[in-house]
Amino acid sequence: MGVDKAEISTTILELEKSFNERWSVGDNRGYLDNYAEEVSYFDPILKELVVGRDKVIAHIESIYSNPHIVRSEYLNPAVNVADSGDFAVLAYNLNTYVLDEDGNERQLRAWNATEAYRLIDGEWHIVHSHWAFTRTAKTAVAS
Repeated sequence: MGVDKAEISTTILELEKSFNERWSVGDNRGYLDNYAEEVSYFDPILKELVVGRDKVIAHIESIYSNPHIVRSEYLNPAVNVADSGDFAVLAYNLNTYVLDEDGNERQLRAWNATEAYRLIDGEWHIVHSHWAFTRTAKTAVAS
């Protein structure tokens, strides 16, 4: 029986959205509880890669506060599933919005996100996470 890549893609995207929605309202445990033991993590505020579940959780908990996000836009999602069906890479753009002091929606952040998921003991876990701001360079550069 072949791997149903469309079903896996849907599952991965739904998982990611569920973790993000929890994050947006002040519950970071969706992501934190899902990280594999050997997870690696790139954060745009750090120069180095963080490796290991305990270290990644400690880093995130040291900087996390409830962002009060009222709306998220998931743009251009792409999920690449391995032929074996046990590994998938999700990449997407994420725009997040909060309310300003007048109660009007304003964009908080624009992200480029990449999450590598692996099927471990029948459950999908994040083994690599890379978050980057979409607008960091002032000019187009390739090096």
